[in-house]
Amino acid sequence: MSQVDENQINKCIELILMHRNDQILVIGAGRSGLVGRAFALRLLHLGYKVHVLGDTLVPSIESKDLVIAMSGSGTTKLVTAAVEAAKKIEATVIAITSFKDSPLAQLADLVVQVKGRIISKEEGRQDYFARQILGLHEPLAPLGTLFEDSCMILVDAIISVLMDEMKLSEEHLAKLHANIE
Repeated sequence: MSQVDENQINKCIELILMHRNDQILVIGAGRSGLVGRAFALRLLHLGYKVHVLGDTLVPSIESKDLVIAMSGSGTTKLVTAAVEAAKKIEATVIAITSFKDSPLAQLADLVVQVKGRIISKEEGRQDYFARQILGLHEPLAPLGTLFEDSCMILVDAIISVLMDEMKLSEEHLAKLHANIE
């Protein structure tokens, strides 16, 4: 987390605050998608109109809206294809990824680089045995675990800052929390 650029985080917070009255669409696949869902839920608790790609109740996105896309590799097809569609309608895109030169990062208006993946998915598939021989693997944190864990901490920290900026208390969030579970 100490390697995440504070300026990128501040710009991310600023963009989220600027879209207080607009739609926010969160995009992610797999475990990154689960982190995105958790982030979307907290944004909902702050009063944002937020949706997660893949849910049935996702409205159309417009140019004034914000898209937040998470992908450790920055190459996940579902994520990059959705972001390409968002860019065609000129929505603002924040990419949270480990690779600042990835296809996802290239499409984004803002990149928040969260290191965690040593290698991209493609490199991992191509050079698995070479990585094993050289010791370039993380046996206690396989695949994108460090990225996903770091993202969870990051987005929870962002929620905390947003609460402070919006002058909201936990009681306010609790009022918007599900009451039928």
